Amino acid sequence: LEVNRVPAGNWVLIEGVDQAIVKTSTIVSPHAEGVFIFRPLSFNTISVVKISVEPANPSELPKMLDGLRKVNKSYPLLTTKVEESGERIIRATGELYLDCVMHDLRKLYSDIEVKVADPVVAFCETVVETSSLKCFAESPNKKNKLTMIAEPLDKGLAEDIENKVVQIDWPKKRLGEFFLKKYEWDFLAARSVWAFGPDATGPNILVDDTLPSEVDKALLGSVKDYIVQGFQWGTREGPLCDEPIRNVKFKILDSLIAPEAHQRGSGQIIPTARRVAYSAFLMATPRLMEPYYYVEVQAPADCVPAVYTVVTRRRGHVTQDAPISGSPLYILKAFLPVIDSFGFETDLRTHSQGQAFCMSVFHHWQMGLNEDVSINKFFDDPMLLELAKQDVMLNYAL
Repeated sequence: LEVNRVPAGNWVLIEGVDQAIVKTSTIVSPHAEGVFIFRPLSFNTISVVKISVEPANPSELPKMLDGLRKVNKSYPLLTTKVEESGERIIRATGELYLDCVMHDLRKLYSDIEVKVADPVVAFCETVVETSSLKCFAESPNKKNKLTMIAEPLDKGLAEDIENKVVQIDWPKKRLGEFFLKKYEWDFLAARSVWAFGPDATGPNILVDDTLPSEVDKALLGSVKDYIVQGFQWGTREGPLCDEPIRNVKFKILDSLIAPEAHQRGSGQIIPTARRVAYSAFLMATPRLMEPYYYVEVQAPADCVPAVYTVVTRRRGHVTQDAPISGSPLYILKAFLPVIDSFGFETDLRTHSQGQAFCMSVFHHWQMGLNEDVSINKFFDDPMLLELAKQDVMLNYAL
């Protein structure tokens, strides 16, 4: 039924506009003035499970790509990506979510046979110490030089940024007072926060820790945007395995910027800022963080030992168990590594004869890898020379 206008509170079908829309959009008349777009949807959870998909018949690839575009629009938390290897990756919150996505992709949107690889999980990269020395990188034309160190963020600060307790677009004075009072930063650092990364609510901070007596602040300010872009590029794809960096503060300690504008363009500064961020990160004892689910299991009292067995076998740990008043059931709360959660529900039902029921949601990131990480390819020759002088042991990746 075609209509000219629809009052608020009704469903409307609008045809012919879906090509340009990915997740959300704001549709206005062409003559509307002073209209602002709606804020994109935000969620309390994130997508940490990944699968690789490809059509069983390679000639049906265009059909599958069209289907992927459609499921990407239909599922708000879904993200799709093409890796450098050419693999098509789907990221979602868990097994059930991916089950629904794959059903729609196969039956509703593309009607083709799709092959799926084993699921894997997303990781984060972090550091546990301050950089063992000041790291520097020179621009390709050798006219610019940046010096930086990396260190872990104060406990709870990454969560404050993600939960928008503190925002980078606050006035500088208000932002400074927040770090001064809550985290007891010194006055210079509190007033010198340049950016969060890899986006406005990213759990990393770039701080200008240079002194006016040592650095030309005007020249440094002229390339601030380029340095921020390099920092955000680096934190979006870390040096260990191209996963986002988390919970790291990057401090600019020194800079040497070319006075001629054409010698300090974006092509010189952005990759240099990224490379020096990587160097500082790698010298600060890098580690991988893995995602953990918060799991709630409801089961009869006689099944509780079986639940403990299943959770413990998957590197999880139960934090609480208590009876549910007025019922014969117990509720158990646990944390479970996402990488060991595949098939958990089936395992649980098998061990409890179908009497246990579980729900899970992403909860937090936790340090997973404890071994020393080998330092790889992001040091330029002058930096390697400096490392040799400092007698720093390097594990070169062969």
